[in-house]
Amino acid sequence: MNHFFTISLLFLMISSSDAQDSSAEWPLFRGKSDLAGRIESELPSSPKLLWSLKTGATTNSSPVISEGIVYFGNDKGSLIAVSPDGRVKWKYEAGSSIDAAPMVFGNKVIFGAGDGILRAVDKVSGKLIWSYTTDNQIAGSANVWVAGNKAGIVAGSYDYFLHCVSPETGKVMWKVETENYINGTPAILNGKIVFGGCDGMIRVVDPLTGRQKDTINIGVYIASSPALNLNMAYFGDYDGTKYCVNISTKKIVWKIQGNEDSGAILAIPAIRNNSVVIGSEDKYLYCYNSSDGKLLWKYRTNGRITGSAVLTSTKVLFTGMDGFIYMLGLADGKKLWSFNAGTPVGSSPAVINGKFFILTEDGRLLAFGERKQ
Repeated sequence: MNHFFTISLLFLMISSSDAQDSSAEWPLFRGKSDLAGRIESELPSSPKLLWSLKTGATTNSSPVISEGIVYFGNDKGSLIAVSPDGRVKWKYEAGSSIDAAPMVFGNKVIFGAGDGILRAVDKVSGKLIWSYTTDNQIAGSANVWVAGNKAGIVAGSYDYFLHCVSPETGKVMWKVETENYINGTPAILNGKIVFGGCDGMIRVVDPLTGRQKDTINIGVYIASSPALNLNMAYFGDYDGTKYCVNISTKKIVWKIQGNEDSGAILAIPAIRNNSVVIGSEDKYLYCYNSSDGKLLWKYRTNGRITGSAVLTSTKVLFTGMDGFIYMLGLADGKKLWSFNAGTPVGSSPAVINGKFFILTEDGRLLAFGERKQ
């Protein structure tokens, strides 16, 4: 129990505090449980491609990183662990498409798949530890809550349920029923699980009991996930409308209405200080003032934006279906750098120690950073 408590306390520190520098780890989708996509370390202004690894299968997954090892899945059903120098350490064959990023907690890599099974494998060997079966596909990443020496892995399924299981055994702890598919990843902050779904509802759940505390009716299909900051949840819907909702008062603080040209919001907002940055299928990346929704800047690409941005204190890193990886200035949205990957990129970056890792849709893992002289 003491070993588990130590792991839990460490994970709580890195996942719940914006002030805590977690620059050496990116253990779950968007870096931390709040899904806000920010990191304390900086990125080089002109990063170089350090290596590229072909994996032989298309992918919609995003990478995560723990102790220098990069983990991701692909459409063939392979979960792959890659060493810092770009060599495959192991593969686990799930036999069903892994659409979303895995997550690392303690000694386990945990991921869902198209067969509706949530699996945990040993992060060192790739051997299966446990599996938990839902009644339909799992399209989003799992997340984790920690309270003292208790923890739970939460994942949504197309069976209309949000599931919570023990990270040690994979046994169910509780389930919350919704009215339609759950497509995204639940966000977790300050003792609250917040998630949306195809029923057009934002739901707030107590992690310890699984009791649904609040619902906020948005009325439109929510294909992605909210990002949390303090009491606010930021997200977009399938009609292209962006929202800031106070989850304590259940009030919409601001709302930017989409139109027939907007396209769906499939990305998760990135939040830092006064800025909320989110991409759209209308090919634009937008930056809004977090308190009032005022547009600060927008940047046009040549393709849909389905991946989510990552923010440092001065930079915005994001990908586009036009095949480019972009770095902009956070203050003004001016382009600082770009890289042509040569194929659509719909994944979200994983960032550690001045390096970042991106998956292209044709299944290449790209590593960027500064080359040592």
